[in-house]
Amino acid sequence: MLNTTVTPTHCPYCALQCGMNVLPGPAIEGRPEFPVNQGALCGKGQSAASVLASGVRLTEPLVRDRATGRLTPATWDDALDRVADGLARARTGHGADACGVFGGGGLTNEKAYALGKFARVVLGTSQIDYNGRFCMSSAAAAGQKAFGLDRGLPFPLADIPRTGCVILVGSNLAETMPPALRYLTELKANGGTLIVIDPRRTRTADQADLHLAPRPGTDLALALGMLHLVVAEGRVDEEYVRERTRGWEEARSAAMAHWPEYVERVTGVPVPQLREAVGLFTRAERAMVLTARGPEQQSKGTDTVGAWINLALATGRPGRPYSGYGCLTGQGNGQGGREHGQKADQLPGYRKLTDPAARAHVAEIWGVDPDTLPGPGRSAYELLDALGGDIKALLLMGSNPVVSAPRAAHVESRIRSLDFLAVADVVLSETAELADVVLPVTQWAEETGTVTNLEGRVLLRRQALTPPSGVRSDLYVLRELAARLAPEREKGFPTDAEEVFEELRRASAGGPADYSGISYERLSAEDGEGGGVFWPCAEDSSSASVGTPRLFLDRFATEDGRARFVPVAHRAAAEEPDAEYPLYLTTGRVLAQYQSGAQTRRVPELNKAAPEAFVELHPRLAARLGVRAGDAVVVTSRRGRAVAPARVTSAIRPDTLFMPFHWPGEGRANTLTNPALDPTSRMPEFKVCAVRAERAG
Repeated sequence: MLNTTVTPTHCPYCALQCGMNVLPGPAIEGRPEFPVNQGALCGKGQSAASVLASGVRLTEPLVRDRATGRLTPATWDDALDRVADGLARARTGHGADACGVFGGGGLTNEKAYALGKFARVVLGTSQIDYNGRFCMSSAAAAGQKAFGLDRGLPFPLADIPRTGCVILVGSNLAETMPPALRYLTELKANGGTLIVIDPRRTRTADQADLHLAPRPGTDLALALGMLHLVVAEGRVDEEYVRERTRGWEEARSAAMAHWPEYVERVTGVPVPQLREAVGLFTRAERAMVLTARGPEQQSKGTDTVGAWINLALATGRPGRPYSGYGCLTGQGNGQGGREHGQKADQLPGYRKLTDPAARAHVAEIWGVDPDTLPGPGRSAYELLDALGGDIKALLLMGSNPVVSAPRAAHVESRIRSLDFLAVADVVLSETAELADVVLPVTQWAEETGTVTNLEGRVLLRRQALTPPSGVRSDLYVLRELAARLAPEREKGFPTDAEEVFEELRRASAGGPADYSGISYERLSAEDGEGGGVFWPCAEDSSSASVGTPRLFLDRFATEDGRARFVPVAHRAAAEEPDAEYPLYLTTGRVLAQYQSGAQTRRVPELNKAAPEAFVELHPRLAARLGVRAGDAVVVTSRRGRAVAPARVTSAIRPDTLFMPFHWPGEGRANTLTNPALDPTSRMPEFKVCAVRAERAG
């Protein structure tokens, strides 16, 4: 049903969560009063209504016909009975951990909370994780080590233009979150300096005062080399280090082993550029380091981000106005999605599953014995790798790992080997095509719920449209499955989002991510110029407050209030080029597509702008391979091969290829990527692997 009024809400795509209005039609317009985007929208946001069309989105349940093997329409009761039976068979035959649950960083806070509760209380399984593990988990782990807390940005985006220098590491926000580019433009207009670190000269790097282009996988050495120069040139903020940190001597000793000439050999960044970067950063009275997927999606991502945090700490940046370290979270609810229980090791409120006090608190809210809660399970890739082995049945919500997971052909084979797969999604993704049951669920404009953007700003998305008659919410799915699998738990799974949020508030109370002082009423009141409520926001906080926009001004979230230096040393990527695979491959996103492309590839204007995968390579490499622009290029790694047309550009290093990861089929970039995991965050190494390339045919 079409709406007849204007509904203020938020974009379904990236972690900016830009304010938008849904108009009759439906049509989309930006909301000038919302502070994050001030009315600006990228092409994905402007075309977001296209995915609401019944010809694009799923409108009825599908079950796999046992005779023909095809997905055919079914009633909701039939489909839910099939899902409950598939999960029950796995649990009865092989134990609770034979049931897996895989969530998504696009799920609302309410859905993420309910999904984690369902896995642990109804299924009794430890085997739950989500695709956000592939996005910002390394930065989260590094932030926890250094500051005792993970919130992507500990300050609002509006602080960026008021700083003096920004080091932006591995982010192409001009394409991945275009409305945020204005903050960098304003920074430069105010006399500030932008340093961009990226192997490619991206649209974002084009804005930089200084662009450093290291070899893929060497960001850690680069950060350590810069810290070495900070020490050698006497630019350490000794008073800050003494008063607000611990562990400096160990971190200092580790950095001093990375002298500039060694770092140049490792990274390819000339020593004069290193010195220039250090000078620009340290001469600024206020400065920030911002990281994104580039340094994070590595098998040493936690240490890499930790090295950049060490640089910020040594120069006295975190916890000071208009300065500090921050992570540019990627997915729409990538921040909230990692706070309330769909991670393998986590309980709501960013509590640890291994903490007895946390288990007791949440168990009381859930009405269960703490001893019945399972312990931590496998991380995302490890869970996917176990499909068809220990894990026999999988419930998947809002994710498309057939396209988005590393070593994707292997992951696809594991998914195909399952005894049972159920997928709840908006569209028939490549993963949903493999399912035994597909459940069509509501999306952003068809439901109410909360999300938390990259600043830790909790926002209320309002329902603007009545969903098609054959569509139900994810909360309905979980309630109905609970009724079938554990009838005594059905009441613990309400379908009203506000009711779920009220329980989430109580479950998060006193935790690191405390939402107990946030309510739908308060979010509605703050959704205009105030722009939501920042966590932590305890129940006893002022009703006029917008929470905590800026963290760490008085103390860090550690026991003694001091930040921690973590000593780290450079090490090579898990897979370096050699004679057989002589090139680096790095992956990323393009302006007109989003994540696995499951939704954006269904929007004509976005497909016109970015219709297919491609291989970006330098002219010298193209000449050596005999490749011209548009020629099909075969890229091969130890895990498989991909084929896509060439884009020849001097904006990339001669030793490096780039492929976007939005497409399935022969152009699937993640067929090539390496699932080597960071030992702390369990992040796969999407950003660097060894490949060879040749002209097709």
